[in-house]
Amino acid sequence: MTKTSLTRTLQDVEAVPAAVTPPDHPTETSFIKKPKLASGKSRKRDIPEGLWTKCPKCATMLYDKELDASLKVCAKCYHHFAIGSRERINALVETCSFEEMDAGMTSVDVLKFTGVATYTSKLEAYRKNTGLKDAVITGIGTIGTQRAALGVMDFSFLGGSMGSVVGEKLTRLIEAGTDRGLPVVIISTSGGARMYEGMFSLMQMAKTSAALAYHARNKLPYISVLTHPTTAGVMASYASLGDLIIAEPGAMIGFAGPRVIKDTTQAELPAGFQTAEFLLDHGLIDAIVPRADLKSALCGYLECMMAGTRRQQAA
Repeated sequence: MTKTSLTRTLQDVEAVPAAVTPPDHPTETSFIKKPKLASGKSRKRDIPEGLWTKCPKCATMLYDKELDASLKVCAKCYHHFAIGSRERINALVETCSFEEMDAGMTSVDVLKFTGVATYTSKLEAYRKNTGLKDAVITGIGTIGTQRAALGVMDFSFLGGSMGSVVGEKLTRLIEAGTDRGLPVVIISTSGGARMYEGMFSLMQMAKTSAALAYHARNKLPYISVLTHPTTAGVMASYASLGDLIIAEPGAMIGFAGPRVIKDTTQAELPAGFQTAEFLLDHGLIDAIVPRADLKSALCGYLECMMAGTRRQQAA
C-alpha cells in the first residue's frame, strides 16, 4: 500500500461519525425484541378426573381401571382403598346367586332431629349420592359351594353408622340364617351408632347380639369380617361376636378413637395401636386376609365350619 492510499483510508475512518449510546430518539430506532425465557416453574398438567387415583400411602398414581380390577388394592404397597358394598358382594358371591332382603327398608326421623341440616335432608342427600337406601345390604348368596346369609356395610352412607334400619336388617338376616340352617357372614365398616336416632340406635346393639346368641345356640357359625374402619357401637356388638373374626390389612379397629383413649388414660399409646396387625398380635382377631384372598378364605372357612356343624347336628 502506498503512502497516498494509506492517508485516504485514515481520512475515511475519521469521517465516520461516532455511534450514540443510548440513541437520542429511541422511538425512531427499531430493535429486535428478545423472546422472554420461560421461568423455571413448569406448568401443572391437568389430569382428567376419573382416570387416575393417587395412593395415600405410597403416592403412586394408579390407573382407575387397573385399580378396579384389583378390587381397589394398590399394586405397589397393597394399600386397601374403601370399596362399596355392592362391589364387595359381586367379588364374593357366585354370579346371579345373591337374593337381597329388605331392599326397600328406609330410616325415618323419629326424633325430628334438627341442626345444621335436618336428618331427613341428610338421608335424602345420601340416598341420591350413593344409590343406597341405608348403610347395609343384606341377602342370601352362594360363596363357593356354600349358601350363606351375607350382610355388607357401606361407609359411604353416613359413615356406615348403625341406625334402626341397619340393626333391623342385620337382625332379620341372622334370623333367616338360623331358620334356614345357614352360616352368617357380616362385613363391617362403621363409625358406630347413628346419633340422629338417639337411643333407638343404641338398642340395635342388644338386638343384633341377641339374634347372634340364638344363632349360636343352634350350632350355626358366624364369621365377622372387619374392614377399615370398624369402631364404636358396631365393634362393641355384633362385629366382635364372630366364631371367627378376620380383618383386612391395615384396618382401624376399636371402640373409641386414639385421641379419646389417650386423653382418658393419660398414657402414651403403643405404635400401631388399633390396627388389624396390632390386634392380631394381641389375640383379639383370628386372621388378617387381603381382599383378593377373601373369597377363597371364606370358602375354606365355611366348608370347614359347616362340616363340624353337620356332624354335631347328626350326633
